[in-house]
Amino acid sequence: MYSRLAIIGVSVLLTAGCAGGVGGSAPSTSPSPSLAVEVVTDKLTHGWEIGFLPDGQVLVSQRPGRLALLSGSRPGASVTEVRADFADVLVRGEGGLLGMVVHPDFATSRRFTTCQTYQQDDRPVDVRLITWTLAADGRSATRSPNPLLTGLPVSNGRHSGCRLQLAPDGALLVGTGDAAQAAAAQDRHGLGGKVLRIDLNTGAAAPGNPFATSGDARERLIHTFGHRNVQGLAVRPGGDQVFAAEHGPTRDDEVNLLKAGANYGWDPAQGGTVTSYDESVPMTDTERFPDAVPAVWSSGSSTEAVCAVDFLSGANWGELDGVLAMTTLKGSKLLLLSLDATGAVKSVSAPRELDDTHGRLRAARRGPDGALYVTTTNGTGDKLLRITRR
Repeated sequence: MYSRLAIIGVSVLLTAGCAGGVGGSAPSTSPSPSLAVEVVTDKLTHGWEIGFLPDGQVLVSQRPGRLALLSGSRPGASVTEVRADFADVLVRGEGGLLGMVVHPDFATSRRFTTCQTYQQDDRPVDVRLITWTLAADGRSATRSPNPLLTGLPVSNGRHSGCRLQLAPDGALLVGTGDAAQAAAAQDRHGLGGKVLRIDLNTGAAAPGNPFATSGDARERLIHTFGHRNVQGLAVRPGGDQVFAAEHGPTRDDEVNLLKAGANYGWDPAQGGTVTSYDESVPMTDTERFPDAVPAVWSSGSSTEAVCAVDFLSGANWGELDGVLAMTTLKGSKLLLLSLDATGAVKSVSAPRELDDTHGRLRAARRGPDGALYVTTTNGTGDKLLRITRR
């Protein structure tokens, strides 16, 4: 009745030492309770991130350099294009207008921050964060004169990252890609292949960062390193656990539990011994880096192209309360990961209502009403979906 994740994916997780203490056996696959899926709108193009505003409206960033304002989060919501200067957005490969976060003080400041691949004279420059102010009527947005953060590496769009997530203490977490640059993930003097932790208002290193005493301002921004291409970040409700989802090469997409200062083991430069981007190396190379943190979940011998993650939370979800929901691009499904208190994965399921029914799935955000909101990214008629427990 319900589709299941191939068991090989989770069994490989065990042999790699990534079981997270699941009693010596692989996390089980299991059927999911029935879900209700509603289409809020089908008038988007590659929706990348979702932001909920205090008045019930919804912002959606779209990779081609567009920003949509929805009148609400229920089916039939109207969609208005927000006028903003996105002329310098590099829309190429995986790059474009990417992550977004609505500021906690939006009700008074009307500020939000986006992440984009940036170009100058048709030349890729970097990936950067820009803060905007939404007009009172919601029809336009003006950018702050100075970017919040610059210098994240960029190539032709490959491995651009760039997910934004507020931490429980108010710091901004920024998941970055390695831009397919061989040495980037292990280079603590660069910002690629990292999770950064910065001040949302200044872009400076957040207090308490693991490399706070470094003489290099970029290293002071780093929370974790050794990542390939972070696509999702989620904070577990009721605590301070943060989980990241990232793309593997031809195998081993990962979900990682972040630990300040930790190395997650991706190194296609093989310790600087090769200059090519060697994707045959392990996603978590514990032989080269014995202290590398194993993933709590891995896709195994194939990839799903995992993307955004967020937690289902609230009594309305029943036995799914506390489950980590993860979208997939290539897999075109929603994966539900049940975790124990330590963050280890106990079981994985793929509800049939979102298993190859809406194409590629990108953003995932829990709304103020407790529902899960997901965007599709197929290129035409892309949707914002509202998902609840039946």
